[in-house]
Amino acid sequence: MMPHQLPSSKIRKPWLPVILCLLLVVTLLAGCGSDTAGDGDSAAAVQSGAQAAPAAEAEVSSEASAEPEAVPADQAVYPLTVKDELGHEVTIPAAPERIFAPFMEDSLVVLGVKPVGQWSNKGKGQEYLQDELGDVPLVDFTSGLPSPEVVMDMKPDLIILHNAFYAENGVYEQYSKIAPTYVFKQAAGDLDHSVTVLGELLGEQKAAAKGLEEYRSKVDSAKAELAPHVKDKKALVIRFNSRGMFLMGSVYSGFVLAEELGIVQSSLVAGENSVDLSLELLPQIDADYIFLTNDSANSGETFYKELTDSVIWKSIPAVQAGHVYDVNDHYWLGGGLVAYSKVIDDVLEIITP
Repeated sequence: MMPHQLPSSKIRKPWLPVILCLLLVVTLLAGCGSDTAGDGDSAAAVQSGAQAAPAAEAEVSSEASAEPEAVPADQAVYPLTVKDELGHEVTIPAAPERIFAPFMEDSLVVLGVKPVGQWSNKGKGQEYLQDELGDVPLVDFTSGLPSPEVVMDMKPDLIILHNAFYAENGVYEQYSKIAPTYVFKQAAGDLDHSVTVLGELLGEQKAAAKGLEEYRSKVDSAKAELAPHVKDKKALVIRFNSRGMFLMGSVYSGFVLAEELGIVQSSLVAGENSVDLSLELLPQIDADYIFLTNDSANSGETFYKELTDSVIWKSIPAVQAGHVYDVNDHYWLGGGLVAYSKVIDDVLEIITP
């Protein structure tokens, strides 16, 4: 006989209390989790946070693996230590803001930089730059370089001397105690170099490159336009000041004519920066175009009259042909891209009207 079976509802289920206990524990844990999340946190917010965690980890990982960012090649890094053209080691501790660079104001204008003081002679600055520098104090160079006290009063944080002559007689030693001082041998002789160096010192490499590129384009265009007019021709610049008369070689406007525009120099100045001119030397002048620049600040009128009134002068072929031109001394005796560009404009107007 089969054993008697109890109704299913009365069968003992010894595992039931265990299940109930487990459910109670889960409920309690869920409540604790809800309290930790804070009042008002929704399930969606918790889920969003859980999904955001891997993204944050990825971002940190990406930063950790990235290479250190390189400084762009066209930006200066300070402190900057360089050697100037006389061999001095110069350290510029921070980006300079107060620059004193007498007779380099032309290049500063190209870089968009205003100096704390500008070169002047007998109370006059470089006339062709005054639209940009009219409010910059004049510093008198009539009797030589200003004293250390005058320079100190301007509170420069960088001094730049445009030629080696300016650094002589203890001037460099005195100025370099005031501020870092950089010296060029002759900044006006190679503007591609000096403007580039100036841009590096001042952290204005882009402006320097742009200025040089625009100037080079102008030179190339002018040279091509002049070529058929100046073939087999020679040019000469004569300067007058209170000390006498001088033939200008490969400096300032003489440099522009010979080196930039390709007009052959007179044999009297070949290989020379400047040559003293006397009336006895006049018969040797072999130039087809002669440009006269009277240094108004140094009163060269006396020598100008002596030359142009002489019989020998009037017998020179270029004079008889009417190829003698009075030009503006302010930029024909200037040493920068602005001045050189103006010289080019004059030459084009005179020779290719």
